[in-house]
Amino acid sequence: MSLAEGKGVGALSISAVTTTAGMAKGSFYQHFPDRHSYIVELHRRYHDQLESLMTSAIDGLTPGIERLRTGFVAFLDACLATPGTKAFLAQARSETDLGEQVAERNAMFAALVRADLEVIGWSPAAPIATLAVAMAADVSLQELGARGPRDDLRAAVLAIVAHPVDIAVPPT
Repeated sequence: MSLAEGKGVGALSISAVTTTAGMAKGSFYQHFPDRHSYIVELHRRYHDQLESLMTSAIDGLTPGIERLRTGFVAFLDACLATPGTKAFLAQARSETDLGEQVAERNAMFAALVRADLEVIGWSPAAPIATLAVAMAADVSLQELGARGPRDDLRAAVLAIVAHPVDIAVPPT
């Protein structure tokens, strides 16, 4: 991770990883069949940590705006606490095939947010949950660039999701 944080995903050749870790290439291949599998594992570990931090932050809170706000802030603060990792993941998503893993994590976070949005009054809540997750991810990237919290963006996202409007969803 230190290699990725310092130089980005492009620096994650198997040779660079094994040299930085002080291990033989054969040891790498005992754990990962290829570079892509290694990057997928880094992605999984990072999001497992984010999920753990978020669920700990909202543990015991009933669904609604306060739980949504608490989870949102926990996510953004965790991303800021690991700026190199977040930068690595943003770069990895565009340079490697992580689409399936990203979609799975986004769906998991959207399902968590959906309960809050339903209590707030959104109907249907599912598309708004998907958009809320996308907004949170974008705010995290904006904050990464700003090297600190963007209170204006945090407040804007929370203001948007806190005020449900009628949505006419066309039949599928």
